[in-house]
Amino acid sequence: MAIEKELLHEMIEKLSDADKKTAFDFLQYLLERAKKKTTSWDEIDKEEPDDEPLTEEEIRQLNSDEGYIAGEDAKREFGLQVDLP
Repeated sequence: MAIEKELLHEMIEKLSDADKKTAFDFLQYLLERAKKKTTSWDEIDKEEPDDEPLTEEEIRQLNSDEGYIAGEDAKREFGLQVDLP
């Protein structure tokens, strides 16, 4: 499905500054993913582990129940056909 660049630009312009940062981060992720072309879990298992320590904000988010949804709840709410943890 081809998407016109102009439409993407319009969508991004409508985002808040915080959401623009999120969109930017996600686009960077997609570009990095495209470079790697990882096709299997075996290849992922061969990657070097990420030993960068979590930031205080990441630890706070991990310990927070805010925004958390259990896999079964997500499956039911979104009608997913996969098993989630």
